Amino acid sequence: DYVVVKMIPDNRLPPRHLHSVHTGKTFAVIKWESPYDSPDQDMLYAVAVKDLVRKTDKIYKVKTRNSTVEYTIKKLEPGGKYHVIVQLGNMSKESSMKINTVPLSPPDALKIITENDHILLFWKSLALKESNFNESRGYEIHMFDSLMNITAYLGNTTENFFKVSNLKIGHNYSFSVQASCLYSGQMCGEPATLLYDELGTGEDSSASKTGGSTDVAAIVVPVLFLLLVTLGVGFVVLYMRHRRLQNSFTAFANSHYSSRLGSAIFSSGDDLGDEDDEAPMITGFSDDVPMVIA
Repeated sequence: DYVVVKMIPDNRLPPRHLHSVHTGKTFAVIKWESPYDSPDQDMLYAVAVKDLVRKTDKIYKVKTRNSTVEYTIKKLEPGGKYHVIVQLGNMSKESSMKINTVPLSPPDALKIITENDHILLFWKSLALKESNFNESRGYEIHMFDSLMNITAYLGNTTENFFKVSNLKIGHNYSFSVQASCLYSGQMCGEPATLLYDELGTGEDSSASKTGGSTDVAAIVVPVLFLLLVTLGVGFVVLYMRHRRLQNSFTAFANSHYSSRLGSAIFSSGDDLGDEDDEAPMITGFSDDVPMVIA
């Protein structure tokens, strides 16, 4: 024997199993189940979103007959903190949860360039990859001195570089750059951090120097290599031309060398034809002139 029992729906019960499915920078997907299984009519839910940073409230209405409800809360701010409350429209018992949205990404390509009495921090614009970031919001720069164990706020800038002076010799510093916080140090972007110990005396200082000048070396080294190759090719060409000229001149001089005079004789083309006419003709030898054979 068996009996079928149908429970009377109680609209005073709270939604069940409220949880977050996915959280992004500007939205959050939440999910819950109806107060009782298999509703036989549409149920009206009130979704209240309280901004814990700005101290503002928004209420959304969701009407459905499904036992499992999935809803997307939009127009949130990156790095925000929210308190979400879901209950039936008749103001029954509520279910609640807290949501923290994903903060803005850290700036890319944070680099350090060393000058005579200061350093320059450089980074890529965050607007290149974050559509929710406006350059007018600016960046915050912080510095951590590991020797003194002190973190200092250096300032805010809307540029993509920042000048840092008055660094102490022998101290190791860590610099961080992030999207500026909006309200009392909240809703900040993720920081990009870089270690700097150029002024230190240990082995790490040389490593930092190498890391800090990587971009400069990447440009200077190929240029110097091309200059050396060009100079080498130029010297080879000049040397080959010099050898050819020297060989040509030597051959030309040898062809005009007179062993009788012990020197080379050069004459113009007009003199070549008259040389035989002006030279005395040798007709014979006298008996009283000794002949010398060298």
